[in-house]
Amino acid sequence: MNYARTAMLLAAMTGLFLACGFMIAGEGGMLIALAIAVAMNFFAYWKSDTMVLRMYGARQVDAQSAPALHGIVAQLARQADIPMPKVFIIENPQPNAFATGRNPENAAVAATTGLMQLLSQEEIAGVMAHELAHVKNRDTLIMTITATIAGALSMLANFAMFFGNNRNNPLGIVGVLLVAILAPLGAMIVQMAISRGREYEADRIGAEICGRPLWLANALEKLQHGASAIDNEAAERNPATAHMFIINPLHAHASDSLFSTHPNTVNRVRRLREMAGVTSPWD
Repeated sequence: MNYARTAMLLAAMTGLFLACGFMIAGEGGMLIALAIAVAMNFFAYWKSDTMVLRMYGARQVDAQSAPALHGIVAQLARQADIPMPKVFIIENPQPNAFATGRNPENAAVAATTGLMQLLSQEEIAGVMAHELAHVKNRDTLIMTITATIAGALSMLANFAMFFGNNRNNPLGIVGVLLVAILAPLGAMIVQMAISRGREYEADRIGAEICGRPLWLANALEKLQHGASAIDNEAAERNPATAHMFIINPLHAHASDSLFSTHPNTVNRVRRLREMAGVTSPWD
């Protein structure tokens, strides 16, 4: 089912590329956009995870350089029965985390230094279990691909401002304006494709992986407070990647609402506490 959703998403975004190309420069522009779309789809599948990690300045760590975090992820990966993912740390004061990769065999999890400083070891385990749930569910493929292509759509809209007066443009200034409107539409596609239900499901499975729903519940409360108070400049520059994080990293600009893909943290915590009351009576 995840592969079917991915294929549908790629087809929809390819169509959007073609429409933008046509409105910028007619049939010639549409053919150029098609070539770009094919290249982007290929790149997004194979390399978008690497690009996102580089975008946030993530550095890979191992058992020697970050024994606590690496050990937590290794233990949780065994409990989740998935291959050990690569582990990254992002130098960023905002407490947050995300997972990426096209499949469990090529996955990575990343945590910010702000998260490492704010949370206890148990709460970090809860967060990493949530991210491994995304890996186990193969959510990371569609999450990373949509981030890459939505960002490319925004760049295409910027091109329209420079080439909108091309004589091959069949719609003139109207076409330019339509392309400018289609860019935020790409963000809306991200919002529709990345269902909020995925976060609820990752919370549930993550709680099962670590065995303590309250670890994640407590972590989410702290992360929400911390992320709301601290800007994430890299995320603000690349809002199409916001849906990848466990907590929405955006709050500094008005455009953030376009990428509001996260369910309400209060509701997430409530569900986890209800789960703990049934499955974790020792908490």
